[in-house]
Amino acid sequence: MENKNVTNNLIIKQINESNAIAYNKKYLAESSNYDFRILDNAYEGTGKLYANLKMAILNKQCTTPNCYFENTTLKQLEEAPQVSIDFLQNVLSELSTVEDPNFDPNNDYQYTVANCIMTAKPGFSRTDGYIVSLSLNEDGSQTIMFDGPMFEKPLVINNTALTSLLKSGTSLIASTPDINKDMLRLLTEVGVFSVDDVLDDGSLAPNARVKEEFIIKNPDGSYDYEIIEIGGGKGRNILKFDMDKIQRKASPFINAEVAGLLSSEQETVAAWNVYISKGTSVEEDDQMVQNANAGSTSWSYENDLPLSQDKKVLFESKYKDYFMNNYIKQFITNQLPVVEQDAAVFDLSEARKAKAQKFLQDNKLT
Repeated sequence: MENKNVTNNLIIKQINESNAIAYNKKYLAESSNYDFRILDNAYEGTGKLYANLKMAILNKQCTTPNCYFENTTLKQLEEAPQVSIDFLQNVLSELSTVEDPNFDPNNDYQYTVANCIMTAKPGFSRTDGYIVSLSLNEDGSQTIMFDGPMFEKPLVINNTALTSLLKSGTSLIASTPDINKDMLRLLTEVGVFSVDDVLDDGSLAPNARVKEEFIIKNPDGSYDYEIIEIGGGKGRNILKFDMDKIQRKASPFINAEVAGLLSSEQETVAAWNVYISKGTSVEEDDQMVQNANAGSTSWSYENDLPLSQDKKVLFESKYKDYFMNNYIKQFITNQLPVVEQDAAVFDLSEARKAKAQKFLQDNKLT
């Protein structure tokens, strides 16, 4: 089943990032009106209303006892401009999330359309049939409404509802955590590397090595190497690592990181959709036109929140896999011996014979 949010978000992204519009002669020849006059239209007639209310109070011609209605309405009109400024700032701030480089296109595409309108993107003007209006409501709240060709129905946001959401730590649009930044930090915290390998800025040194305690050794204390072929009948030794021990050491730190992520379930869903679900590498994520990796396994903001316990458990498991495969693995793959003479290139067939003979001797099979 087609995900209309992903489809529409990616179409809009492609249009906005393309230079093709500059070569559209028809577009260049016609004017585009982006002056929605949001505040002018919202406050049209409020000056006259304010004056009439003032006169009613002065002349004691109020419609309610003690001029309650008149005084309440006057107060709302006096406070309205600042409310409008705060409201529009909140709306613009929320909508800007759609421009994040790792934005999850599973978010409601209508917010992307609204952002295009508010930021005057080509093709989203009044001339193109788009409308933005701000309404001052009788209860003192304010409402902004977006409408136009790409909306199935008008997108309406009330300022009191939005303020309540923001105060509770919820957003209109889920932002995607910077998984790469978080996991690079996690590398320095999991106890797999020496504290001497952590630089002053908190990052891991380029020449960092996994601690000795995680390297597999023979009963006599010598290193138990794996032999790899490098071509031409030659081979070399590489270190072997105790993955179970590394995972046991790292798990408590990863669990704590996941618990922090789960405190914002919106961001958890975004991280799942963009990075974690398919377990792609960081390099693959960076090379993609967009990061909608989850595809058919995407979680829905509308249907999967709040997250069920089984999804939380699955997220934790896949998060660990992602960390081990994309961050730890580079430090345990094809690592050369620390003993200089063991790092030399050797004849592969002779080395295999010697290794087999040593195994027989160690196990008293000869």
